[in-house]
Amino acid sequence: MMALRRLQNARNLYQTLEIRKPFGNWRTYSNVAEEGHKVVSGRNCYCFYKGSDCHPFTRGDNKILRTAAVAELSSFLNGSRSLSTQVKAPAQARQMGALKVAMLSPGIIYEPYGPREPISFLRRWFTRNGWRRTKDDIFLELKNAYAIAKLRKSGYSKAKFYTEAVNLYKEINMLMALGDKTSLRKMVTEQMYSALKSEIKLRESRWSSVYWELIEPVIKIRTLRARMIGVDKDDLSKVFIQLTLEFLSKQKFEAYDAKGAVVAGNKDKEVLVRDIWVFEKSQFHPGAYWRLCGRIPVKPGDK
Repeated sequence: MMALRRLQNARNLYQTLEIRKPFGNWRTYSNVAEEGHKVVSGRNCYCFYKGSDCHPFTRGDNKILRTAAVAELSSFLNGSRSLSTQVKAPAQARQMGALKVAMLSPGIIYEPYGPREPISFLRRWFTRNGWRRTKDDIFLELKNAYAIAKLRKSGYSKAKFYTEAVNLYKEINMLMALGDKTSLRKMVTEQMYSALKSEIKLRESRWSSVYWELIEPVIKIRTLRARMIGVDKDDLSKVFIQLTLEFLSKQKFEAYDAKGAVVAGNKDKEVLVRDIWVFEKSQFHPGAYWRLCGRIPVKPGDK
C-alpha cells in the first residue's frame, strides 16, 4: 500500500509540473513580446537575438521574431542587473570589509565612452553587420535611459547637475594649477586622486607655477553616456551612477619658471579646449555627492 501511495503521489506531482510548464508564464511573455515588437520592429528586417546571425524575415516569420526578441528584451524589463554591471572590490579591500569599500568607489569607469563609427542608412538596414550595430546602439541607449531614470528617482535635475558639473570642472582645474592636493582630494575618487597627484608632481618638476583661467560661460556641455554600477548582487539599491560629460570651453594658460619668466602658454590668448570627464555618485550612501572618477582622452577629429 505504501509503495502504491508513493507511486500515485509521484504521478500527481509529475502531472502538475507538466501542466504548469507550458502555461505558467504565458501572460507575462505575451505582454513583453507585444511591447518588444512595438519598440524594435522595422518593416520585415530584424535582428535582436543574442548569438544568432541575422537574416531578413518575411511576414510569415513574425511569430518567430517576437519569441526571439522576448528573450533579449525581458532581461531589460525584469530587473536592473542586465542594465548595470557588478564589480568586486580588490582582494586587499575585501579583507577590510566589503561594506566599507562600497562606500568609496567601484574604482573603474564602466564602459568608457568612445565615438561610434558613422554608418550609412543602407548599410545599417540591409547588411548583417548593420543589424548588429543597430541592436548594439539600442542597448546602449537603453542603458543610458535606465541610469537616468534611476537618478531622477533621487531628485536629479539636468540643469542643476550641469551647473554643479561646470563648477567642479572649474574648481578641479584651478586646484591642479595651484597644486592644492589637500582640497583636490575631496573632489575626486581615490584612483583619480593618485593620477592627479602624479600629474602635479610632473608639472612641478618642469614649471614653478601656472596661471589658468576658464572663460565663462562654457561654450557647450552635454551628456555622452550614463551608466549604473551595482556593488552588491543581493541588494540592487546599492549602486553607483557614472555620467560622462563633454565640456567645450575657452581657457587661458601660462607657465612660469622659478624666476617668474614665461616658459609656456600666453594668458592673453584664449584657447579652445574640449574635455571628456566622468563623474560618479553613490545612490545608497547618505550625503553622497558628485566626484570626478576619470577623464577620457580626446583624439583629434573625434566628435
